[in-house]
Amino acid sequence: MAIKVTAIIGSVRKDSNNLKLVEYMKKRYADKLDIEPLLINELPMYNPDIEESPPQEVVDFRNKIKNADAVLFAVAEYNFSIPGSLKNAIDWLSRGGFVLRDKPAFIVGSSMGVLGSVRAQIHLREILSNPSLSPFLLPNNEVYIGSIHEKLNADNEMIDSGTRGFMDQVVDNFVSFYDRMTK
Repeated sequence: MAIKVTAIIGSVRKDSNNLKLVEYMKKRYADKLDIEPLLINELPMYNPDIEESPPQEVVDFRNKIKNADAVLFAVAEYNFSIPGSLKNAIDWLSRGGFVLRDKPAFIVGSSMGVLGSVRAQIHLREILSNPSLSPFLLPNNEVYIGSIHEKLNADNEMIDSGTRGFMDQVVDNFVSFYDRMTK
């Protein structure tokens, strides 16, 4: 049975390369991962004044994370860090029941530049180390896909064999990691 994965799309861009990457993963790894992309576009700004009775969008967002077996973060890089919209989503997850704590998770990221969101992922890992969040992150499998626009074709197929093989290995590693973390 496939692992139920909620994939937080860390960009609100309509034509997000990271959403395309997650859609590719959803199709390619359907036998291992049941991936549900989760957009963060409609989340209101985090506000401590309403954290005890958050808007329905926040309740629904938290419930999707809570009910998932695992979480995938698909992160873009803006100004050498994570997008503000992703930080906002994570701020909501740091309150109201600790739905991310101890949940198996992994991170992927892509960009049109050559570094493939490496700086954003460094910051994301630091943010996720907060005790209010603290998912079990897959170690030693950093996925930085540079020049993504040259690796995914118009049909959203990974045409770069090296990237495809690397992603296959990371997904296999995550499945093994998940099995170890949940036994």
